[in-house]
Amino acid sequence: MLSRRALIVPMLGGMLLAACGFQLRGSTELPFQRIAMQGFAPRSPLAEELRKTLAQSAEVVATPAQAQVVLHALSDRRERGVVASTTAAQVRELQLRVRLEFKLTTPGGRELIPATELLLTRDMSYSETVALAKEYEEEQLLRAMQSDIIGQLMRRLAHVKGVTG
Repeated sequence: MLSRRALIVPMLGGMLLAACGFQLRGSTELPFQRIAMQGFAPRSPLAEELRKTLAQSAEVVATPAQAQVVLHALSDRRERGVVASTTAAQVRELQLRVRLEFKLTTPGGRELIPATELLLTRDMSYSETVALAKEYEEEQLLRAMQSDIIGQLMRRLAHVKGVTG
């Protein structure tokens, strides 16, 4: 039989979390029902994840004529640069970057969000002796950065003003 204290502690913890405004992330409430995406590379991993995320809150349509808003990707890149190397020119540290430059307009061309750049960078150690593991780590970091960028974009889209049906 559980003691009274064992039952009260989790209940108090839950009440404290609720009181501080904690809330699990759900789908973002967007001020529009239909969005078109333009300018993304054909096989962009960021565009695919963004399309899935947007579909939870709005309908992603094929053409701007069907949409209330149009998301234009001005730049969608994953970048990788060497930060440190040895005197023998062996790479020791890399910097990973995920960059999305975008703007949001109405189908008629009125700007709702001007050109904005979202950029995330992460440094990563590198060793040629464990190259396969480091390649896996790099892909995991890039995926996490991409998800962060999409989260930032969704928060911006949720606060758009001036969208008409």
